[in-house]
Amino acid sequence: MEFQYIAYTSDRKLVKGKLSATDEGAATSLLSYGGYQLVSLKTITPFLNLGSVTGRFSRVKPREIIMFSRQLALLLESGTDIVTALELLQSQSTNRGFKVIIGQVASDIRGGTSLSTALSKHSHAFPEIYHRTIAAGEQGGNMEVVLRQMADYMERGVLTEKKIKSALMYPIMLAGVAFVVVAILVAFVMPTFIDLYGAFGVELPTPTRILLDVSAWLLEYGLFILLAIVAVLIVGYLYKRSPAGRYQFDKLMLSLPVIGRINVLSELGRACRTMALLFKVGLPLPEIMSLVIHGSNNKVMVEALTEVQQELIRGQGLSKPMSKNKLFLPLMVQMVGVGEETGNLDSTLTTVAQSYEIEADDRTSSAVGLIQPAMIIFIAVIIGFVAVSLMSAMYSIYGELNV
Repeated sequence: MEFQYIAYTSDRKLVKGKLSATDEGAATSLLSYGGYQLVSLKTITPFLNLGSVTGRFSRVKPREIIMFSRQLALLLESGTDIVTALELLQSQSTNRGFKVIIGQVASDIRGGTSLSTALSKHSHAFPEIYHRTIAAGEQGGNMEVVLRQMADYMERGVLTEKKIKSALMYPIMLAGVAFVVVAILVAFVMPTFIDLYGAFGVELPTPTRILLDVSAWLLEYGLFILLAIVAVLIVGYLYKRSPAGRYQFDKLMLSLPVIGRINVLSELGRACRTMALLFKVGLPLPEIMSLVIHGSNNKVMVEALTEVQQELIRGQGLSKPMSKNKLFLPLMVQMVGVGEETGNLDSTLTTVAQSYEIEADDRTSSAVGLIQPAMIIFIAVIIGFVAVSLMSAMYSIYGELNV
């Protein structure tokens, strides 16, 4: 049940809030145990809990989780208790859904729930790795450090995603412009010229005939081509959602000529970064591998990491099973082996992650640098061919009229 209360703290400060408990007696006991002197306690019985619905379906951006983590770490470090800190962050949040979530987390903590358990109830906002890491921080007594480490970890992921989106934005815009230009020429410009050339009855140059034939073919069969493309995309999407299709697609994404290497580096860099963070906060390696496997979106990588985890449980360590799979690059295998021997696995994994992230960024920039001039040349060739075809036809008509 949900209760709304008014109470005094030990320093005679009046506070209001909500908590969850089985009955009024349990709610009163929880407040007394927390050092509150109860003034008023009312049962909340809404017909529809709009706050819960809003909190579950509102999207919480990673940037908001990062800021929340840094601010909560700062408040806890200054000596503020966890409930007061959450209430302060709730009042400052501008995201209505996130505000509801923070309020529910604070209410659960007042009811005796730990922070990690309260966060785990909102997996749509806080991923599993987040609340599992917070649980390790609760056990180790270094909550502020863990919160900052999680903020840094999430921020690196956000920056990487932003770089990739920014790098691909220009080629996508060029492709869109090319499609619009070709569509306008085929749908509006070429029909006019076809009628004009047909009225004069002159023999047209080869480029013009090719252009007119392609335009006429697209006008006649363009709708069927579009429907066929849509059908292929739908079938491909449905196949990708099947287990076999998803595995084959992920395998393809890791083996493509240029993109494949970038995807491999990104997956390995993310895995190393996650393992380094979780090892640093004190989680055991089998549990770390479970979280790394859960955090990967590539089924081929999941399969490889699962094999490593199984060998790890059998006592084979990390580097030895990794060396059996070519998906794990030599630098990662060697550095993991060094980390196991020296006991500095978190440091060596962080070094590998930084190396792979830098290489992935460089390769992404180089690939985009090649795509941009290729798109410009492609558009220039199309527009140039159209211009030459039209101009040569006009000269043919002009010569025929002067004869």
